[in-house]
Amino acid sequence: MTGSARIIAQALLTLCIALFATQAPTFPSSPQKPADEEAALRGFTAIHPIDVHVHVFKSDPALQKMLERLNLKVLNILVVADTNPNRKQLQPQIDNALQLVRSGGGHFALCTTFDPYKFGDASFSADAVKQIDRDFAQGALAVKIWKNVGMEIKDSSGKYIMADDPKFGPIYQDIAAHGKTLMTHQAEPDVAWGPADAADPSWSYYQENPQWYVANRPGFPSKQRILDARDRVLAQNPKLRMVGVHLGSMERDLDNIGRHLDKYPNFAIDTAARMEYLMLMPPEKVSAFLIKYQDRVLYGTDLELLPEANLPDALTEWQSTYARDWRFLATGEALTVEGKQVRGLNLPQPVLQKIFHNNAIRWIPGL
Repeated sequence: MTGSARIIAQALLTLCIALFATQAPTFPSSPQKPADEEAALRGFTAIHPIDVHVHVFKSDPALQKMLERLNLKVLNILVVADTNPNRKQLQPQIDNALQLVRSGGGHFALCTTFDPYKFGDASFSADAVKQIDRDFAQGALAVKIWKNVGMEIKDSSGKYIMADDPKFGPIYQDIAAHGKTLMTHQAEPDVAWGPADAADPSWSYYQENPQWYVANRPGFPSKQRILDARDRVLAQNPKLRMVGVHLGSMERDLDNIGRHLDKYPNFAIDTAARMEYLMLMPPEKVSAFLIKYQDRVLYGTDLELLPEANLPDALTEWQSTYARDWRFLATGEALTVEGKQVRGLNLPQPVLQKIFHNNAIRWIPGL
């Protein structure tokens, strides 16, 4: 090679490196972000991921920058909960979530909800439909029904209301008529009904939220009764797209999830807050399940950003969660989960593309 040719080759190489550096996101190495996390986040970012299950209560430039850096879109899910000060009132949540959608540069979408504590009102169904239609007009893509239906709220006779109560019928019909999606959180992990199990991935939640630990509570409905009501909603509303969040609350039984997916073509699941259950199952079984039902699983986390949150710590948790989940699904690397060594599934790229991106678009149109 002549001297001039070498100079031209070096210049071209330098240009290529510079171009790549401007296009690929960088994740500076630090003690909080080891090299394997950096690599995982690069893989995660490249697929343009969608997290269909987060709860964000405030905006911040640092959050926005993280979403942009990760090429990440999130579905911000609202719930009304009388034991949580951030969730007692619905309209302030709606206003805040819509502001995030407007200011988020396409990185936020909204899953609204209705107030189930107004169930006893004579106009409950009509008022709920009117409110969610207003939210649809402002861009909401889905509606959430939460676990307080089935596990907390009672009717005038003192019975726990279930998701298949006729009062909810007009709401489901309206969601389907608008081509929107119902996100359902019905029931809790098995451990909520006991016995106590410190090894269960959800056990720490009940230490912090004992109101949802229902073991030996007199007159409390069984988990199966709550899920049976959910299944009747599926059967009665075949045109209603439903995503059963948290692995459809069937977190320990992939065979049962599979039977539901086979029976109800309008049903899908998300992984929010239940990835650890998948990680602790036999990897061959989980891999086979995700490949078989690759069109029916949406990626979600249940990550939160509370008003009082320490933002750097919260964003570190978000990124660490995304890196861990990517490593489990996309690589064959070893991970430590709940004190146990597990190995990644190394799923095929087309399956990863569906779980992290395509299925969200299909099951929640508008994303």
